[in-house]
Amino acid sequence: MKKVTYLAILEPGPSGYSVYFPDFPGCISFGKTFEKAIAMGQEALTLHYYGLEKDHDMIPEPSQSLNPEDLVGNIIAPITIYPELYSEERRNRRVKTNTTIPAWLKEKAEEQGINFSRVLESALMERLGS
Repeated sequence: MKKVTYLAILEPGPSGYSVYFPDFPGCISFGKTFEKAIAMGQEALTLHYYGLEKDHDMIPEPSQSLNPEDLVGNIIAPITIYPELYSEERRNRRVKTNTTIPAWLKEKAEEQGINFSRVLESALMERLGS
C-alpha cells in the first residue's frame, strides 16, 4: 500500500495550531491541541491529495528541505497519508440516488420486503459486467 509523507508546519497561536503544507499551497487546517492539529492536518492533506489525483493534476514530490523563514517559532512535523486507502474508501462508500418507478411496482416490491438498494446494485453490476 502506497504511503507518502509530507512536512507540515504548525504555527502555534493563542487558540491552537494552524497547519499548512509548503508542498501544497492552499492546503491548510487548524487544531486546538497539537494532537488535533496533526489529525486535522492529515485529513486536510488526504483530501487535498485526493482532489489533485481526481482532477489529474500534478502531485508534488515531498520536499526534503524547508524555507528557513518557515522554521522560526513553528513546529515541523512529518504527516503520512495513504492515498490508495482513501481512494478505495471513497470509491466504495454508499451514496443515495433517486429512481423513478411506477407506483404499482413499488407497492408490490414493498409487500414482498424487497430491498431496493440491493436489487438496483445487483442489476447495475450485472449490466456493467462488474
